[in-house]
Amino acid sequence: MKTLFKHNLTNKSQKRKKMKSITCLKTPVLIMTILALALTSCKKDDLEKGRNDPSTLTQLTTDEATVEDISNEALQDVEGVLSYQGNGLKSTMEIPCNATIDSTSVINDTITIYITYDGLSCNGRRFRTGQVEIRKRVGTRWGMQGASVNVRYRNFSVTRVATGHTIVINSNKTFTNVTGGFIFMLGHNGFTTLTHRVEGTMEVTFGDNSARTWNVARQRTFTGTRGELILTTDGFGTSGSYDNLVVWGTNRNSEVFYTQIIQPVVYKAACDWNPVSGIKVHQIPEASKSATITFGFDSNYQPVTGDDCPTHYKVDWVNGTYTGSSFLPLR
Repeated sequence: MKTLFKHNLTNKSQKRKKMKSITCLKTPVLIMTILALALTSCKKDDLEKGRNDPSTLTQLTTDEATVEDISNEALQDVEGVLSYQGNGLKSTMEIPCNATIDSTSVINDTITIYITYDGLSCNGRRFRTGQVEIRKRVGTRWGMQGASVNVRYRNFSVTRVATGHTIVINSNKTFTNVTGGFIFMLGHNGFTTLTHRVEGTMEVTFGDNSARTWNVARQRTFTGTRGELILTTDGFGTSGSYDNLVVWGTNRNSEVFYTQIIQPVVYKAACDWNPVSGIKVHQIPEASKSATITFGFDSNYQPVTGDDCPTHYKVDWVNGTYTGSSFLPLR
């Protein structure tokens, strides 16, 4: 009896130890499972939060608008210099403020003109340094139909005075006078339309020192008369299945993007060259993101009417399954 009782006690003790061992094994496994589920849930929440965040799209919108504004301003300087004839500047644009037009150099059959910047732009909004180089063939007259020149931005640094934000552009573009003529001719002797095309590549360096390469294919059409000029822009670039592209490349987040002009974007001199109408679409296909930009809204986020100048534009964004809208100020 004693032996049997002892044997039973031993079996019970072994069972208790075994159960305790199993319990000990289950506890860390259970903890690890809970932690894994918690981490998965956090990652899912972070992913969902990221998809519900339009900041990369609004940043791209702001970057693209800023670069276009800077480029347009510099191209107006180029057009003004190319329109210079002898005793005066025959253009609505004046010689660039705080810039020098260096002596031209002639190498083989190419004439090179240098615009060197060091100071505020004429409107006082930007501080500019660096150089724009204009190259044209000997005998090329800018006013001729189809005339083209090569325009290169060399460390063209532009700082917005209001924010202190700086963008540096290095580029190589072809600037073509499609119709021929000059801006100052508009409204005279039946001359009603002046069309330019700009295409090429540029390296854009942002304030965070990230540098990205963009392609540009922009058509610029001037109409109206002196003091009431209107600029209409379209895109004519193609890449893969995308057409009507005005700019495409990689944004500051290393995402490939494509920007199309769906409805021509119109700028008015009377509105300080701000866009007053038109629609652009930014697409980042690999991340299932897009943003539709509609111009022409006032400070109450209502469409402008008549000759009123807008102050805002609308951004309708898509990020995965999330959508939203916001209004951003011009410049």
